[in-house]
Amino acid sequence: MPDDMARWLKEHANPLSTLTPGAPVEDLKPLGEALRGTRIVGLGESTHGTGEFFRLKHRIVEFLVREEGFTTLAMEASQSAARALDAYVRFGTGDPGRLVARLGFWTWRTREMVDLVAWLRAHNRDLPEERRTRFVGTDPQLCADSVEAVAAFLRRTAPDQVRHLGALDVLARARPASLPDPDKTLMRRAEEIARVVADHVERSGPGDAAADALEHARILVRAADLVSRTFTAPDGEEGVYAARDRYMAEAVARLVDDDPGARVMVWAHNGHIAKGTYGDQVPALGSGLRDRYGDAYYALALLFGKGSFLARRGDDLQGPPVRHHIGTGFRSLEARLADAVPGDYYADLRAAGSPAGAAPWLHAPHAQRSFGANVQRFFYRLNTAPLVPAEDYDGIAFVARSTCSHPLPPAEGLAGRAGGTG
Repeated sequence: MPDDMARWLKEHANPLSTLTPGAPVEDLKPLGEALRGTRIVGLGESTHGTGEFFRLKHRIVEFLVREEGFTTLAMEASQSAARALDAYVRFGTGDPGRLVARLGFWTWRTREMVDLVAWLRAHNRDLPEERRTRFVGTDPQLCADSVEAVAAFLRRTAPDQVRHLGALDVLARARPASLPDPDKTLMRRAEEIARVVADHVERSGPGDAAADALEHARILVRAADLVSRTFTAPDGEEGVYAARDRYMAEAVARLVDDDPGARVMVWAHNGHIAKGTYGDQVPALGSGLRDRYGDAYYALALLFGKGSFLARRGDDLQGPPVRHHIGTGFRSLEARLADAVPGDYYADLRAAGSPAGAAPWLHAPHAQRSFGANVQRFFYRLNTAPLVPAEDYDGIAFVARSTCSHPLPPAEGLAGRAGGTG
């Protein structure tokens, strides 16, 4: 391991006393100092199935909301379904377990996520409405709730238009790039529906129900665009991955631009919150936020040394996630981080006194582990992604050992665990 990396980490690593939410926050104060002047922090993760990542991010969310004035948690989850979960965390409406399960991805259907939204609800319960923390989804895909909401609105206000909505039913089930169409027929139909809703809003004036229906209609337009795209980008057209990250970045930008006092926590995979690209040179949502807001965006990656995590095998999109395991190894950045400083810690890569000449490792290429919702059946242990630490991230939170997150039982609402619906 390069000596400059070990020296720098020994000087700048801040030990984390615990990963458990609700604990004293003195060890998180360096993160709060690093976030002075920022409006957006990306909270990454190298796997979606690590229990320690959930707990640490829950703890960070508590700290940022209570101590640093952050106002919104924006998840890499269905924009459509997250609106109902926002109603729960702000007003106590609905069953938290069922609402978490509707977020659209197996990755969030966990006890850890229910614990987090239960804390958000408890935090909000006695606050005035304007000070309550919001929960927002950033991903346009998986929009069954929006199809239902727009249909209900049209039945009340423009029943002659309801028949046109049938073509959009497919969006409730379709995934990005599952119905590629260069003519964007589905998207044009969604745009027509959105215009009908917008015309009604303009005629009848503002109102909560109308505004909610209009946002659901706009979600359908974005979802139809993703469904109609291809995975690759022929003839210079952007592929679906680039469009998805751009839409997620735009969702965050609307939160920031519409409220001068907003400070937003963005929960997503490390690949998405990074300041550069991921995969086949896809511009990450973090790159869009960095381009728009400069140093007011802070990308915090979460990495782990060794242990187990959940993921689906291969290209299976329906089966349950299963346990995978990986050792520390010696080739990845994580192996070097584990060797340099024992235990769990946070390091601010923007720290004073760390220019390129003083810490060359920050500006050199490395390999980081990267596991999505699905991993290769036999070769996942070899799965890494390139990075240059200071160019891709502003900070790193390192967890020495990973264990699996805890999926919700299929038919259990878990309302009792979440503290009821009040």
